[in-house]
Amino acid sequence: MRVLVAGSRGLIGNPLITALRGAGHEVRRLVRGKGEYSWDPPAGRIDERALEGVDVVVNLCGSSMGLRWSAARKQMIVDSRVEPTEVLAETVAEHRVPVLVNASAVGFYGDAGDRLLTEDSPRGQGFLADLAGAWEGATAPASRAGTRVVNLRTGLVLSGRGGLLQPLKPLFWLGLGGRLGSGRQYMPWISLRDEVSAIRFAIEHETVSGPVNLCNPNPATNAEFTKALGRALNRPAPWWVPAFALRTALGETADEMALVSQRAVPEVLQKAGFSFADTTLDSALAATS
Repeated sequence: MRVLVAGSRGLIGNPLITALRGAGHEVRRLVRGKGEYSWDPPAGRIDERALEGVDVVVNLCGSSMGLRWSAARKQMIVDSRVEPTEVLAETVAEHRVPVLVNASAVGFYGDAGDRLLTEDSPRGQGFLADLAGAWEGATAPASRAGTRVVNLRTGLVLSGRGGLLQPLKPLFWLGLGGRLGSGRQYMPWISLRDEVSAIRFAIEHETVSGPVNLCNPNPATNAEFTKALGRALNRPAPWWVPAFALRTALGETADEMALVSQRAVPEVLQKAGFSFADTTLDSALAATS
């Protein structure tokens, strides 16, 4: 297949392209500024040559979330996701591209406590839930044109190259690791290699469409995750950061990211026959060292 990838330079994009090319697919990168295939989402401009003969468009665009949100930061987070998706979905519809695989997030479900979350669970409340709803809604032009659309509701990606573990590992190495708040909140994690494999699976399997939870079948609580990371790094994790301290330091971000509980499971992937390489949190963390 010929695959066009936007947002290809991030944590997920680079290894995805390597995996796709290794599987024999032809891959094109859609980049801002100078490049073989360029685009400018705010201007609604895209190099038409990029779509010629393309079977699949993968959109992984999105700026970093950051640790504390101002109104301007929140608008940038929204614009960096919804605007590129709108441009790509309309272009995909115009060119009749068969498949659009678009990034989204488990933030769609909001704070759900210990309730089990499948792709059929309703959207929750909060900034990230509203963001994910708008993000997925922006793919509508492609769906209306008959394109198979997959919305990747990605969880917390575990990688030695960045993502969630990048700010955590130095703290644990210094012996400052610990649970956040009650520690009972569920963290829907996934290893980077399973994330990449699952996206490949969604591209290659015609039965997969709509929202897809990209997270391990065994979500861990924050307390369980803290202990597992301490074991992986051979460091104690005795500390506890109370919820009020997190809210003081991070503001709204604390409740939306650090204290939120999302017990999401990958029902669509499992029913479609996808197999996870990392079946335990310990094996996933070991692979990041």
